[in-house]
Amino acid sequence: MNLFLANVSAGVAVPIIIVIILLIIVISNIRIVPQTQAYIIERHGKYCKTWGTGIHMLIPFIDRVAVDVSAPSHVQSKLDNPRKIGVVNLKEQVIDFDPQPVITKDNVTMQIDTVIYFQITDPKLYVYGVSNPIRALDNLTTTTIRNIMGGMELDVALTSRNAINESMRQDLDEATDPWGIKVKRVEIKNIMPPKDIREAMEKQMRAEREKRAAILKAEGEKEAAIRQAEGEKESEILRAEAQKEADILRAEAQKEADILRAEGEAEAILKLHEAQAQGIELLTKAGADKAVLTLKAYDALVKVADGQATKIIIPSELQGLAGIALSAKEIITETKDNK
Repeated sequence: MNLFLANVSAGVAVPIIIVIILLIIVISNIRIVPQTQAYIIERHGKYCKTWGTGIHMLIPFIDRVAVDVSAPSHVQSKLDNPRKIGVVNLKEQVIDFDPQPVITKDNVTMQIDTVIYFQITDPKLYVYGVSNPIRALDNLTTTTIRNIMGGMELDVALTSRNAINESMRQDLDEATDPWGIKVKRVEIKNIMPPKDIREAMEKQMRAEREKRAAILKAEGEKEAAIRQAEGEKESEILRAEAQKEADILRAEAQKEADILRAEGEAEAILKLHEAQAQGIELLTKAGADKAVLTLKAYDALVKVADGQATKIIIPSELQGLAGIALSAKEIITETKDNK
């Protein structure tokens, strides 16, 4: 009985164990590919397919994610997943390479520190296009920067970073295209000339700054002097214009006063003549004889002569009566004496 139970237990346990082992194998071969990554799958040691984002399953003992067991240690340190080179990161990546010695056209040796921004656009080419693509990119960057800097003099190189960056980007992008790599941007972090050249450059820059400061100071003083002179000129002009306007106003006021005074005198004379004319008219209406009227006319002439006028115009009608008026005056005088 015990033997039968043992045989039954063994018969049940074996399939269970087999099922468990199969489940473990299946589960261990399930892969979940995250976003921004791609898996390169090899079957029997050669490329089979590229997995994108999602759940995938390897065929046990047949398929595998591509690996690179030959990658050297200094390259592995630059990879997200050193051995599984088939796990490709599709995000834009940054590599800061060590400073490289370069020689310029005028035989100046200096250190160039560069940063490369790149993105893997073809995972298959990246895995199979070149052995150790990061090391290849490092070497390519070194040779490219040396070729570019070798055709430039030091002064040009120091002032042409943007041109150097763009030239390197174009050269690297063209060279890495067969590797499935797209070089997005290249930046020169630092250019380090020898110490003696740096000291000479600092002295030159200091002299240039002092020169610019002196020029700016002189220009400022010149501009201040010009503005001061212009201000004084404008003040003189304004004073002259004000004096001119004041003189004009005084002359116009004097002119108006003279006009008003002359008009007043003329109006006074006119009113006097009108009054005398009215008096004569009243005498005429009252029946006064011609002698009385003549005497009144001469009396008016005497009053006119007492005025400010230097010339007196006597009507021709009165000139003939002058003798009569004079005789009348003498008669009146003699009469008074006799009395």
